[in-house]
Amino acid sequence: MIYVAMYLAAIVAANLTIAMWGPSMSIVNAFLFIGLDLTARDKLHEQWHGNRLVLKMAALIAAGSILSFVLNRNAGPIALASFVAFASAAIVDAVVFHRLRHQPRWLRINGSNVPSALVDSIVFPTLAFGALLPGIVLGQFAAKVFGGALWERIIALATPATAEPGTASANEAQP
Repeated sequence: MIYVAMYLAAIVAANLTIAMWGPSMSIVNAFLFIGLDLTARDKLHEQWHGNRLVLKMAALIAAGSILSFVLNRNAGPIALASFVAFASAAIVDAVVFHRLRHQPRWLRINGSNVPSALVDSIVFPTLAFGALLPGIVLGQFAAKVFGGALWERIIALATPATAEPGTASANEAQP
């Protein structure tokens, strides 16, 4: 359950820093925290597949927003925007991740992170800050994609190599 803890810590930290410092933190958060969340979500997708995946992911997304609100009631609008954005992005991520199920893990994770990062990057700042902010959207999108790729590599290097379905070994599935 390390990925659950990582996910929750990252989303709460992102929400609280945005609530404290506003849009100026959103691109930094996108790289550090949201890239991690996108990647952790895919790892959880693998672990929970066939075991109430949708229910567990919905509860996890809600828990991140609720914890953010409980820790700082002024973060309410940010927590709500975060919930809607992550729920929207999770749907896109799950569909793409599933469609890439026969691809190597690195491609499934990064391939599903791109469209989900785009959805999150449009929905979150628009709801959180009350306007479509093209500079923030583009900055967040790039930061989430590159941050997610970095976190995918870190997690892959920290995780023992195991064979994936359809591959000779996990190491051969890596670029």
